[in-house]
Amino acid sequence: MRLGIRLLFAFFLINGLAAFFVLRVFMAEIKPSVRKVTEDTLVETAYLLAAQASDGLADGKLTADTSHSRFAQQVQAAFQQPLRVWIWDTRKAALDLRVTVTNAQGRVLFDSTGQDVGADYARWRNVALTLRGEYGARTSREVATDEATSVMYVSAPIARDGQILGVLTVSKPANAVQSIIDSSESKMLRGGLLFLLLSAAVGFAITWWLVVQVRKLRSYAQHVQGPTLQEAQGNLLPPKMPEVPDVPGELGDLAQAMDSMRRRLEGRDYIEGYVRALTHELKSPVAAIRGAGELLQDDLPAADRAMFAQQVVDQSLRLQNLIDQLMQLSQLEQRSGLATASAHTSLRACAEQAMAQLQTTAAQKGIQLVLQGDDSQGPWDAPLVTLAISNLLANALDFSPAHSQIVLTLQAQRLSVQDSGPGVPDSLLHRLGERFFTTPRPNGERSGTGLGLSIVQRIMLLHGGRLQFANTQPGLRASLDFSAQG
Repeated sequence: MRLGIRLLFAFFLINGLAAFFVLRVFMAEIKPSVRKVTEDTLVETAYLLAAQASDGLADGKLTADTSHSRFAQQVQAAFQQPLRVWIWDTRKAALDLRVTVTNAQGRVLFDSTGQDVGADYARWRNVALTLRGEYGARTSREVATDEATSVMYVSAPIARDGQILGVLTVSKPANAVQSIIDSSESKMLRGGLLFLLLSAAVGFAITWWLVVQVRKLRSYAQHVQGPTLQEAQGNLLPPKMPEVPDVPGELGDLAQAMDSMRRRLEGRDYIEGYVRALTHELKSPVAAIRGAGELLQDDLPAADRAMFAQQVVDQSLRLQNLIDQLMQLSQLEQRSGLATASAHTSLRACAEQAMAQLQTTAAQKGIQLVLQGDDSQGPWDAPLVTLAISNLLANALDFSPAHSQIVLTLQAQRLSVQDSGPGVPDSLLHRLGERFFTTPRPNGERSGTGLGLSIVQRIMLLHGGRLQFANTQPGLRASLDFSAQG
């Protein structure tokens, strides 16, 4: 499962659970809270009406007959008065109260509905408690199995001179406030749904932002994960390093730490590869110099002494050549592009300069250097191109038989060097250009370091070109192809 989906799922889970419990608490509190407010209002109403009824009850004039009871007249007038009011968003068109008055024995003297006049209410809890001087209230269902038929009863004592003369009860059906409860629950549900939607939008935005930043770090890590040493051994230029992603906070610190780690690992890998390769190549000449030096400490014939002294010089030159080539290759591998390229660099001029540098060596071996073809120009680094051609010529001189020809052929954006040597097995052609890879020379002498062609390979990669090899039977043709340059 992807990181973004996990984060979004976790956010929804936490937010959903929080919303569920919060809504559940609110929903559970709506009905009791409304009933508490209703009971509080009924208490105040009952006590006010009880005070109004005390005179009539004390005088014996409080009856259901409106012609004899002023209290009955006032209550009936209130119920008959037209009512059209809006309480917030709820319309109220009639009074939902029921008012009853009982005497000290619990017998109903007045009922605003006229239903239970003369009935015995002494057994009802609210009336019995009030007659005993306690707070009397109850909630009862008219239909035992239907909670919607619940009615709340609140009673207040009708007293005169400290004596309880009767009880006034105010009742209100639960369905009278159910619309208020339903409206509150509906608003709560709509608010909760809106909260969930807004939370989902915020969660999605935060998750998307975080995933985008993490993807930047992942992309950066994928671009820089290739080791420099492997790239060099595979004859590839190190890829251009992307910029460190600009991400805020701890992610930005992580990006900087990744870049610092990359630089350290690259430098360590590069140095480790060169030390390993250099150590391997130094073993033979160092051992030869040490052996010759130990023998020169003994009394030797003049001819042997001259031979071992020449061996010390030859191996020293070999070491010097190895160090020089390693330094050249190291400098080239650290470059990411051309520094002194000129759009009018002549391929023929570079070839002629390289031939002039090796003309003496070729003459000593009786090898003729021939340059043919048409010149071409391009945006090249002339010293580097000359160095590449010189290394190809030096390699061809090492493998060409005496009194043969080495032909340099110029074509459009291309130069090839053809020798008459033994060539290279087809299975090994793809390895030419690797550091320290060499093949035996025709005369049996030890081959070179293998760094010359690596230098050529690196120069061509810097130019965006290719170094190609082909067996021509006899001989080997090495080509510098600049036409692949972008």
